[in-house]
Amino acid sequence: MRKLVLLDAYALIFRAYYGLIRSPRINSRGENTSAIFGFVNTLEDLLSTLRPDLVAVCFDPAGPTFRHELFPDYKAQREATPEDIRRAVPQIKRIVEAYGLPLVEIEGYEADDIVGTLAVRGAARGLDVYMITPDKDYAQLVRPGVTMCRPGHGAAGLERLGVAEVCAKYAITHPAQVIDLLALMGDTADNIPGCPGVGEKTAAKLIAQFGSVEQLLTSTDQLKGALQKKVVEHADQIRLSKTLTTIHTDVPLEVEPEDLTPHPRNRELLRQLFEELEFRTFIRRFLGEPSTASTAEAVAEPDLFSQTAPTGSKESAESSENISTSTLDDLTTRPHEYHLIENLKDAEELCRNLLTFPTVSIDTETTSVEAMSAELVGMSFAVEGNRAWYVAVPRETAEAQKFIEALRPVFESDTLLKVGQNLKYDLIVLAHYGIELHAPMFDTMLAHYLVQPEQRHNMDYLAEVYLHHRTIPISQLIGTGRTQRNMADLAPAEVCDYACEDADITLALYPPLRDEMERNAVSRVFHDIEMPLMPVLARMEMAGVRLDLQALEETERQFRERMAALETDIYDLAGHSFTLTSPRQVGEVLFDELKISDKAKKTKTGQYSTSEEVLETFRTTHPIVEKILAHRALKKLLSTYVEALPRLLHPQTGRIHTSFNQAVTATGRLSSSNPNLQNIPVRGEDGREIRRAFIPEEGCTFFSADYSQIELRIMAHLSQDAHLMADFRAGRDIHAATAARIFGKAIEEVSRDERRKAKTANFGIIYGISAFGLAERMGVGRAEAKNLIDSYFATYPRVKEYMSESIGQARSRGYILTAFGRRRYLADINSRNATVRGYAERNAVNAPIQGTAADIIKRAMVAIDRRLRTEGLAARMILQVHDELNFSVPHDELPRLRTLVIEEMERAYTMSVPLIADCGDGPNWLTAH
Repeated sequence: MRKLVLLDAYALIFRAYYGLIRSPRINSRGENTSAIFGFVNTLEDLLSTLRPDLVAVCFDPAGPTFRHELFPDYKAQREATPEDIRRAVPQIKRIVEAYGLPLVEIEGYEADDIVGTLAVRGAARGLDVYMITPDKDYAQLVRPGVTMCRPGHGAAGLERLGVAEVCAKYAITHPAQVIDLLALMGDTADNIPGCPGVGEKTAAKLIAQFGSVEQLLTSTDQLKGALQKKVVEHADQIRLSKTLTTIHTDVPLEVEPEDLTPHPRNRELLRQLFEELEFRTFIRRFLGEPSTASTAEAVAEPDLFSQTAPTGSKESAESSENISTSTLDDLTTRPHEYHLIENLKDAEELCRNLLTFPTVSIDTETTSVEAMSAELVGMSFAVEGNRAWYVAVPRETAEAQKFIEALRPVFESDTLLKVGQNLKYDLIVLAHYGIELHAPMFDTMLAHYLVQPEQRHNMDYLAEVYLHHRTIPISQLIGTGRTQRNMADLAPAEVCDYACEDADITLALYPPLRDEMERNAVSRVFHDIEMPLMPVLARMEMAGVRLDLQALEETERQFRERMAALETDIYDLAGHSFTLTSPRQVGEVLFDELKISDKAKKTKTGQYSTSEEVLETFRTTHPIVEKILAHRALKKLLSTYVEALPRLLHPQTGRIHTSFNQAVTATGRLSSSNPNLQNIPVRGEDGREIRRAFIPEEGCTFFSADYSQIELRIMAHLSQDAHLMADFRAGRDIHAATAARIFGKAIEEVSRDERRKAKTANFGIIYGISAFGLAERMGVGRAEAKNLIDSYFATYPRVKEYMSESIGQARSRGYILTAFGRRRYLADINSRNATVRGYAERNAVNAPIQGTAADIIKRAMVAIDRRLRTEGLAARMILQVHDELNFSVPHDELPRLRTLVIEEMERAYTMSVPLIADCGDGPNWLTAH
């Protein structure tokens, strides 16, 4: 059967845009291309998955539709379309046309009506019709031969809704009743009024009882009380709502389904559009072409160590025209000179030659992406003039060390600028061979992180943005399923061109990134904070941290016993056993059998939602809920930490070696992975128990120091609020002091509950929490939460003014600044869409605070590490978690280290209020912190 696929373009565009709103895709011109990027990805997935015979991409018209004529307030409350989407639509239409896909748009009718008309006509002609949209309204069109498909998130595929699925999802007997449900419920997004006070559940019950809106309105005598009054009083409104929600299937289209045959793709136009948008990976993935149009130029072979830039010859360029773009000979289009070095004598001569240059880029090729496990396969170097060398390192350890020693002067030079991409990796690999990479250094990944903190920072992306090419895709070099660092089995000649290009491109990135940092005034952050921190993090990663496996085994035993006891209690309360890990079964027990609430929500698959967030709202309604939540919490801790941590021990060192990520979070905070130690729970006895397993080295103490209320102190400093500064300067308990001021009583009279509410307000307000959010977090009514926020701002008026000033500055500049000059760009700060703008405004308030806190602890880490090394202490800094630093300290060094750490943490930044660090020590992390 032939397939007709109909796309609701705007719905897919909005979905793509909002799906990337927290990490938008920004090109080198500062344009947000998230909507286009996501739409093209979805389009490609649909075409490859469904393989349609006929296609229509349906758009809404620019002006009003017949629904606006019926009801002038139709969609009147809808937020303005984000500017980035409005700019994206014309480009998306060009892409659709380049794909050869019919684009359908008709004045006066929405895309829903176009899709509906084509779907009905297609089904009547025996076509297999698929409507692609996340919009629930389309469910009314489902019938034999017409399927609604909702694109999934991440790796999830299409959710296909046929007649049976729609009926099950909405508890109706046929899909057309979706119109009746919508007529009663209304739709706030489209400003369709519906019947006030009638939600999804009530609407479903009414339609189940009466079958349709019309039958309901002629049978209102069967209703009772307030519901009867609502339906009778709003009968006309319900009828209007049904008209508005009905998708028309008789639009006067000039095209028929048979006219929607796709044309061949215009590959040249697509390539041009993808180049303009900087979607160069799409050129390779979807067009099977390199992202540069011209073929490579071969070059003459000058002397191996010549300092004269090579030039291409006409003869060699002509001879290269027949080179296949799928081979490794597809090198950079500019003249270049790449060499393979396989003997020690040439390696020694290369070292002498490299030392005559002011700048050299370096890169290591290894056996693993994990630096702690990687063995060196080779080293590449590049200098000005597009010249690069790949030094293949023998696999035999003694011979390998000779080659590495031959290049030691380059790595350890105190004058030669070493440029690299993610230099921390190379620093750790070289340290395994006794090499210490010396400053000065320039990490292109960190430079770009400061220039565009919310973008990707991998070298392929940087090469595409700044150099407009990356000629050797790694998959082309080593095949599917192999990683970039896994090159041990390849011959040196196979690796050479790729490795040389890595170094060559990295060096080419240095000038534009250096200049862009200057233009963006972030060079100080780069040179004073990020680059000095990089080797500190490398040393922390190499040091690792010990685990007490016996403590973990005991924790596992206790957790399993408690889980078994909870299971018994849960089954007793339910009256039978069931699968606790099955959301469907849990939902049925709670809402169908025990009927703990009639306000249960269902997921898009039709089953009850039993997420932790949902169950928290029912915690006090039935004792089984609290026990299920407790069981889940233990199970999560068990699988995430207790069972997982021992598997992460390094086989040689017996330590956990987490990776500290310096270029991930947009705020400037560090993150960690493998394992993610930032997420180890600090609240709750069970979560804290995990920390008991982290122990110091033999003969050492675990020492922990963290900043006291650093973000609130920064808020006091930045806002210059007199009351907030006075409380910190006096050394008061800031939450008790806040409660005393808000509730108008002496600090010693503040109750624990009042302090708790003040603490929630203190932290919530700097994150832009709303009255609704504060009410949920504190477990109080919205009115009380609003009064608390109003009282807070009346107490601390400069805090409110600071927040307004921060948003105003962000609107005028397009970015915020930390106290040290780190930037975070807020492209949506002036959006006319309130949802998008609100997210940016919250970041405008919080990012300067959180970013300043991140910079402060980074400065402290650099200063502490410097003193540990210069003073010859054996103590090691081993963990950083948010505002906390952890150390393994020989017993006799503990007094000296305590003084050193507190000194450097408290003088990392001078503020209007004291910067205070607290500390503790003990046999493990739990007792120390």
